[in-house]
Amino acid sequence: MDDLPQFEVIVIGAGVIGSSTACHAAKQGHKTLLLEQFDFLHHRGSSHGESRTIRVTYPEPYYSPMVIESKNLWNEAESEIGYNIHFPTQHLDVGPADNTLLVAIIANCEQQSIKHKILDPHQLKRWLPLEMEIPDDWVAVVTDVGGVLKPTKAVAMFQTLAIKHGAVLKDKVEIVDLKLDRQRGGVLVFGESGQLFWGRKCVVKAGAWMSKLVKRVSNGGVSLPIQPVETNLYYWKVKEGYKFDFTIEGGFPSFASYGDPYMYGTPALEFPGLIKVAVHGGRDCDPDFRTWGAGGPGNEGTQTVIQYLKEWIKSTFGYRVDWEGGPMMRQSCLYSLTPDGDFVIDFLGGEFGEDVVIAGGFSGHGFKMAPVVGRMLVDLAVGGTEAAVRLDEEIKHFKVTRFEGTPRGNVKSFEDQVRLR
Repeated sequence: MDDLPQFEVIVIGAGVIGSSTACHAAKQGHKTLLLEQFDFLHHRGSSHGESRTIRVTYPEPYYSPMVIESKNLWNEAESEIGYNIHFPTQHLDVGPADNTLLVAIIANCEQQSIKHKILDPHQLKRWLPLEMEIPDDWVAVVTDVGGVLKPTKAVAMFQTLAIKHGAVLKDKVEIVDLKLDRQRGGVLVFGESGQLFWGRKCVVKAGAWMSKLVKRVSNGGVSLPIQPVETNLYYWKVKEGYKFDFTIEGGFPSFASYGDPYMYGTPALEFPGLIKVAVHGGRDCDPDFRTWGAGGPGNEGTQTVIQYLKEWIKSTFGYRVDWEGGPMMRQSCLYSLTPDGDFVIDFLGGEFGEDVVIAGGFSGHGFKMAPVVGRMLVDLAVGGTEAAVRLDEEIKHFKVTRFEGTPRGNVKSFEDQVRLR
């Protein structure tokens, strides 16, 4: 056992948050190992692709400060790596004036002094060059913190910076077990192919595989209410003569529509002449047995979603976007959702105590906050209980214990955003 590879922090899962965690740990001078069950930069999880939205408009007050801090940390990482991850623009939220989510967002902006303006449908037409249409009983909320993050590029950035600061990265290492080292303390990490590593502390961030892995390593003692969900991202063709209007340079924002269902989108960037417009949701799945976005006449759920999107694009952008021909491109992605839509950031507990930190339930809206979550996870792993006390105000809504006696978790006064089908 003396010749085991030994590390101060072992991070399991090399998506954006795991990679951010490894980067933070290495920058702080901790000997760090980052493990990934598949190839690095794979497309099987939640951290691949070409665009994610960044926005500060949340109905929950605890997320907005995290986004603002993450925006600064994204900028710092960009400066160190030497290329851009974040492409800023304004962010636009639209929806019925009495929508509980939108009402909570506006209240949160006011309480936290987030610069914003509220526009009626006529004012919105004048604000956007392309005269975006919304119903007469809807309102629009405009904020300055918005734009597009480049997912695969961001993961590669964190991994590169982690290596720069001394971290060791290994892919194709599927973790099958964790055990306490009864002789030396710390955690023994077992790979499927016989690999064995020792870490003083361990952070488990396994995305859509989180519940499976935690249940396995705890011998069934911990069951996380994190459900993998397969979702599709759709890209739609902008018609000739209007392509510039739908770009960041043309003043087009990242956006969300709080109608039924909740939709979101990004300007034309990764694929010229195509904008992303998708429904925030999907269908429950097993991440090891998924459909990969298979649609067609026999898939009523997919066809229903596409019809929702067609109708929304037609009424909102009209003849400027080709809604009749349907989406030009489709990409499959995974969410991992808790019942209340909030993250899980906590110690695994039980026999592992504070030696193992777990993090999950991020997919769907956590990508933008990867830098600050990585910072939190390193603080918890290295600092233990003392760090948890210090971070209590930041993480109190993310503890596993919130589900004890309350299966829905955190109580909220507004409806769910995610549509499950």
